[in-house]
Amino acid sequence: MIQYEKVNGDFSLEGKVAVVVGGAGGIGEATARMYARKGAKVVIADCKDNCPEVAADIAREYGVQTTGIKCDVTSQESVDTMITGVLETFGEINVLACMPGFVDLYRATDIEISNVEKHIAINAVGVFRVCQAVANQMIRQGKGGKIVCITSQADFIAINKHVGYTMSKAALVGMIKVCALEWAEYGINVNGVAPTVVNTYMGERAWQGKVKTDMIEKIPAHRFAETDEIAAAVLFLSCSESNMITGEDLVVDGGFTIY
Repeated sequence: MIQYEKVNGDFSLEGKVAVVVGGAGGIGEATARMYARKGAKVVIADCKDNCPEVAADIAREYGVQTTGIKCDVTSQESVDTMITGVLETFGEINVLACMPGFVDLYRATDIEISNVEKHIAINAVGVFRVCQAVANQMIRQGKGGKIVCITSQADFIAINKHVGYTMSKAALVGMIKVCALEWAEYGINVNGVAPTVVNTYMGERAWQGKVKTDMIEKIPAHRFAETDEIAAAVLFLSCSESNMITGEDLVVDGGFTIY
């Protein structure tokens, strides 16, 4: 059962242990910083080598406990090692923000099947691998928890040259719904945040030149999103204020999909 807690609007994570997979940059780092600002102990997990440096910088800036652990979501051994490291450092896991990401753009007639499989391995199966491991730990703890995944507006609309990415993100939404259904009895909320194009390295790779200007013209807000705007949505779904929300895919797209 997902318990009721009096809603006070503080959006506090004081005393919580929050794991951010993909936390060494982009939306993940912005989320980690927002978690830290709200009092969480933060774990930076990423395939990049700079996890300890990002964690140390956040600790200095916000005065919270942090740790950085390199993690490859396509490897069960790597994920298990990461979970073990978190438990050795902090003893429990209360919040998971899972946002590893891969995008490579090809038309559906041209994309190699191996490329499609890589999208799915990282964006869908890899995310589930982490969510499953964390959920099992939350169930053992018996305190419930929050799991938030980064999906995409591409999980429910067609975008040119995004077939591999769209397949993986649509699969992720299905995963979120099933896990939310099955894990609610343990007090675990599972949700997604679906951004429009975000000003990150991945966003810049996918959207340049005329394609970028044409896309911005179609967005009622007339701009791409910034990382902190997406992190704010993740924060909301990570706090007790959102206890009655589970199995949802919160769209943050500047109005792009209202057409």
